[in-house]
Amino acid sequence: MNNQSSSPVEISEISLRLEQYSDIFSDFDIRPYSKRALSFDFIEEVKRATYDKNEGEIEIVLHVPEKERKEYEEEVIKERLAAHFKRHFHLLSKEKRRVVKLGSTMVFLGIISMIAATLIIFKDPADDLFLSFLVVFLEPAAWFLLWEGSDQIIFNSKNINPDLNFYRKMSDAHKRIHFKSY
Repeated sequence: MNNQSSSPVEISEISLRLEQYSDIFSDFDIRPYSKRALSFDFIEEVKRATYDKNEGEIEIVLHVPEKERKEYEEEVIKERLAAHFKRHFHLLSKEKRRVVKLGSTMVFLGIISMIAATLIIFKDPADDLFLSFLVVFLEPAAWFLLWEGSDQIIFNSKNINPDLNFYRKMSDAHKRIHFKSY
């Protein structure tokens, strides 16, 4: 008898009350919902609501007054939210890769500079002005590149993680965006 059981994926619900659909979007943008910028306040509220949610799936329930509901607009809004979340997830993923690549390049150049400085010191640069200059130039450059590159990899890439995790959670939540009446 097989005792393996697949545990169901935990679904965390985020419920938000709206007065109208435009609460989701920027007040300054007058384009149609399909192209309109999302409201900073709306995004921040969703971020705050997802902050303590587990790694399971997120379900967003947007409560709208019964008389304001229009099914065709809800579909457009769902698509717009999905596009926003996916786009920002991809942008932040790309940014994190860029930061790590920059940091790795800096560390690599720092190590190369250290090796070059070490090789020059073995040749005794005391009698050659150019070699003395290279040692003076390469040693601080090596340390700077090594430490700054490490900072990029360790700290700057981690600063992206909270937003990246939010957009990762939300990037497939479009399947679970629902509108309900109140």
